[in-house]
Amino acid sequence: MNYEIKQIDKFRFIEEGEGEPLILLHGLFGALSNFKDLVEHFRNSYKVIVPILPLFDLDLFHTTVGGLAKHVNKFIDARDYNNIHLLGNSLGGHVALVHVLKHPERIKSLILTGSSGLFENGMGDTYPKRGDYEYIKRKTALTFYDPNTATKELVDEVYEICNNRIKVIKIISLAKSAIRNNLGEEISQINKPTLLIWGNNDTITPPFVAREFNKLIPKSELFFIDECGHAPMMEVPGEFNKILADFLSKLKHPAATIA
Repeated sequence: MNYEIKQIDKFRFIEEGEGEPLILLHGLFGALSNFKDLVEHFRNSYKVIVPILPLFDLDLFHTTVGGLAKHVNKFIDARDYNNIHLLGNSLGGHVALVHVLKHPERIKSLILTGSSGLFENGMGDTYPKRGDYEYIKRKTALTFYDPNTATKELVDEVYEICNNRIKVIKIISLAKSAIRNNLGEEISQINKPTLLIWGNNDTITPPFVAREFNKLIPKSELFFIDECGHAPMMEVPGEFNKILADFLSKLKHPAATIA
């Protein structure tokens, strides 16, 4: 995915296409590459924006879900986006939830996939071991139903993070913040149309998490994808993009849904 990374003030992001903004928030070990198929599919009908979240750039005190949500809010205000479709995967979904709860006015819809905010296994009982490539390869593969989705490029990215002491400290800080920041009592306040796309084989935020989101968010609809793990937009991009396109089309042409 060779798109221009723009830098305006402290914000780094890609922005492709024209139309209503579709903002994509990546997860804890996420990167722009997580969304390559999604960007390519939707850039012809939406303005697709992927901000690079400052996972390792904030001071430790602000390296939290709330700190990232503040960054996203400042970014949206600085760019003056409106009628936003806000999509988040994993930690990015958690950040999206916090943003919508605090600043719903510019948001048109919310899309969550493998989101934290209610429950997550995260790293299980252990955090990544520095210097142990095979361990990190196995842990990265657990993100997916098909372990081959964890390409060498992806494993190398995670390995680089896990061998940087400061980055590991910040990863742990964010992971602990996500566990502490449980939104169960607030989520029912969200009144935006919400799409939940979940892997039926997600072991990090298992299917019961998706059902709980569906129960708590009044205007939500839930789709499960079989043989799919924690990052459906990477593992089954064709099916993911079709579900998302149908959802966005209904919002664009609401009369078409009336029988």
